[in-house]
Amino acid sequence: MAARDEHREYPVEGAEDEIFAYRIHVSTKYLEITRQKLELTRLPHEPRSKDWWEPKPQVESLIDFWQEHYSWNQHEEDLNETVPQFRTGFTTPPPSTQVRIHFVHARSPHPNAVPLLLIPPFPLTNLSLIHLIPPITNPLDPVTQQPFHLVMPALPGLGFSDPLPNTAPPISTTADMLDGLMKRLGYPRYLATNAGSASMSPSLIDWRLIKYISQNYLDSCLGAHFILPPFMNPTFGASAAEWTKWTLAKLFSSAILGYSKVDISTHKKANKSKSEEKRAASPLGQLSYGDYEPNTPAYALCDSPTGLLLYVLKILRTLGPKRELKPDDIITLTQLIWLPGPEAALRFWSRCASQIEPAEGTKPKRKSKVAVTVFLGEEEQAEQKKALPRPAKSPYSCPGWAKAEFTVVHTNRVAGTPGFISWDRPDVIIDGVRGLAKAVLQVDNRMKRLSQSGAIPSPQVVVEGGSPAPAALSGTTARDSAGTTARLTPEVPGPAPSTPISKKAAPQDGARAITPQTPQGSPRTPRSPRETESREGESSR
Repeated sequence: MAARDEHREYPVEGAEDEIFAYRIHVSTKYLEITRQKLELTRLPHEPRSKDWWEPKPQVESLIDFWQEHYSWNQHEEDLNETVPQFRTGFTTPPPSTQVRIHFVHARSPHPNAVPLLLIPPFPLTNLSLIHLIPPITNPLDPVTQQPFHLVMPALPGLGFSDPLPNTAPPISTTADMLDGLMKRLGYPRYLATNAGSASMSPSLIDWRLIKYISQNYLDSCLGAHFILPPFMNPTFGASAAEWTKWTLAKLFSSAILGYSKVDISTHKKANKSKSEEKRAASPLGQLSYGDYEPNTPAYALCDSPTGLLLYVLKILRTLGPKRELKPDDIITLTQLIWLPGPEAALRFWSRCASQIEPAEGTKPKRKSKVAVTVFLGEEEQAEQKKALPRPAKSPYSCPGWAKAEFTVVHTNRVAGTPGFISWDRPDVIIDGVRGLAKAVLQVDNRMKRLSQSGAIPSPQVVVEGGSPAPAALSGTTARDSAGTTARLTPEVPGPAPSTPISKKAAPQDGARAITPQTPQGSPRTPRSPRETESREGESSR
């Protein structure tokens, strides 16, 4: 499946600051294409070997499950009915291009809730993390467990967000969009968090993105939660004071100067031999080592759902999840990449891997407040040592190393390894964010005022009849089958966590088919839901 031409103009969603309710719709045609490709899958011969991963038994059973038991339509219906989805447009730096960002906005029913920007781990989408919504927005005890208004965007080119143009620097442009999204939703102050291990992100995308947001939007992002960040031990040239503290703590192996004994012991344990490092897998395999050209894997993966399934399995094995994912979970993760097409994600990764943006090296005006979660590791079991590909090694960064660049307000040292943290250990993410919120609320009156006010800045978007307005992929929000249109109503106290919230909504245009124009010559059949956008029942994603 191929992405649409980034240089071609497409209809946009009205004024740039408008927010539209969004509903997924994948046409039967594309599901049928997927079924046919699975039916025609040709698996390679796989001689037994002790040196390589042997995925064939697992892959064969997953293909059978995908064809015979899996229902995307059911998942689509569940997502549309239970997840508050929206989309809004932003203009990139010149040459200006309209990029629409898909996001989940789940409001907490509790008046003390704090706005939270949760960044999905690359290359997952926001819809892969919907299980985080209830515990974050509606905890069992909102007095002792800080609740949040949750915003989860899909990064540009992933899921149902448009890709960035090739001219846009990916990290700074994406960060600016996410900060703008929070402000557009009526959150002038907010907290941010990773949802995956920053050190293990391909090309450190997760780390670079949240670091950029925390250091460049100090007046809006009042604190950030880092998960397994790739801090470097302090050097004398960068910070003589922090270098001295670390040197003395390491020399005496003592809990002094902001370091703990477990920092010293875990740091020593984390220094693995070179032979072990070579056997450890990387999340994107060969794509992580110097070859930044994305089109070759894009052509292969866009045409093969089985090939993409193998890559998803490779990423999961590299992360080393502690809890086994069910076939339905694995196929859903794959579908959320397959249906939009993986090519835009590969290009986003390629641009991040090929260069560090000059803006990333800009020294911030002041240190930002951060919470740091690290993992202490554990000894591998015998069966883990035999498994191929081996899970990637989890580096250890002492939280104290962050002090050269950040103000550390909360630290969480967690036993074990991160695994597939958003799936295996979501409580670790939530605990870190709550620790950050508690620390920031104690010292920053801006966040305290926002929490006390209940953070209810926006009118409610509803549709006559009580269901969200469907949003076509073209950006035209359509009437539903009964012809009803969106209207504004005053905010009511205590909305349910899944109630959609929007800054403004325009009258709806009505359903009409919109197909991007092809270059001169005979028309071709679009190969991806990204390429055809229309009313329900025809060709839309």
